[in-house]
Amino acid sequence: MIHRLLFILMVQSCACFAVEHWVFLDNGKVRLGANLSAGGCIGWFSHSHSSDNLLNAYDVGRYLQQSYYGDADGSDWNGKPWRYNPVQGGSWRNQPAQIVESREEKDLLYAKIIPRHWATGELLKEVTLEQWLQLEGGLARLKFKVTYTGEKEHKPYHQELPALFVKPTLETLVFVGEDGSLQRKQPGFPNELFRLGPKPWAAWVDARDSGLGLYVPHAQELTSYRVRNGNRGDCSYCAPIRTFALKPGLVFEYEVVLAIGSVEQMRTVFGRLANPP
Repeated sequence: MIHRLLFILMVQSCACFAVEHWVFLDNGKVRLGANLSAGGCIGWFSHSHSSDNLLNAYDVGRYLQQSYYGDADGSDWNGKPWRYNPVQGGSWRNQPAQIVESREEKDLLYAKIIPRHWATGELLKEVTLEQWLQLEGGLARLKFKVTYTGEKEHKPYHQELPALFVKPTLETLVFVGEDGSLQRKQPGFPNELFRLGPKPWAAWVDARDSGLGLYVPHAQELTSYRVRNGNRGDCSYCAPIRTFALKPGLVFEYEVVLAIGSVEQMRTVFGRLANPP
């Protein structure tokens, strides 16, 4: 099962706009930001003109980003045996991934990325990640793509599609279960696995029942955890998952929708996306 508890004291990073290269979309309703100094990962989502960023961009392992898993390869992450793991943001030592191409248009942010191995920091040139980010009203439509040209065929594993880290004040995970009822969870660590219902979405919300949600039509399962150590490393995490293998010739793409609001607002919006008129 996927989990990546980040030992924050061992890395030194912050989402510092003065030194990092951020690009933004803002349509007067919501604001979406990607950090080109961290593999183009999405690290900002808020209402327009708001300083209340709901995403967690504390280091390159956070953000909203692509991450994939393959076989054990003898790599070591801070004394822990690891495996083949291309990560869009970069390595656990905060080595950023490589941006091959980026494009900023009025209503589109595009990036092509060569990821790094999470444990070793190696640039994995046999993996290409792409993303297309757009705003539509109060929603962000995100398209992701992975292309694997390596020769090795890995075994199937749970894949994060995508990994989502939010600020720790968003403590409650909300989703519609298999029986159609609204589920509220406060997972701990390590990961907990949940089944999604026929309207596949999940949201992290605060004590006022307001927060950030993700519509994930490609997934039926969700993995999640929270870290609560009382310091800046605290976070809430979830990822919709599917099981497949990184193998020669693999091209996989998917789309998700990001929204801000109350649980009922997000449930209504995502319900419409699941059952369009």
